[in-house]
Amino acid sequence: MGKNQWVSPRENGWGVHGEGNEKDTKHFDTQKEAQNYAIGIAKNQGSEVIVQGVNGQIVSKDSYGNDPNPPKDTEH
Repeated sequence: MGKNQWVSPRENGWGVHGEGNEKDTKHFDTQKEAQNYAIGIAKNQGSEVIVQGVNGQIVSKDSYGNDPNPPKDTEH
């Protein structure tokens, strides 16, 4: 399983970075663009996407791997 991908607010847009990485993999103007990019990486690596809101709080977590304990939420 690869690194979880974080979508985080930045001064001038949104950044995508692997968990534990200091530098962003890529920078985007919108949260949606960043989220779509992160989903592509997560699907390829079998990991999760964690999306933060403008205040930095986690607003969404989705697994794109082989999760042995899938969530019972109804987000999607």
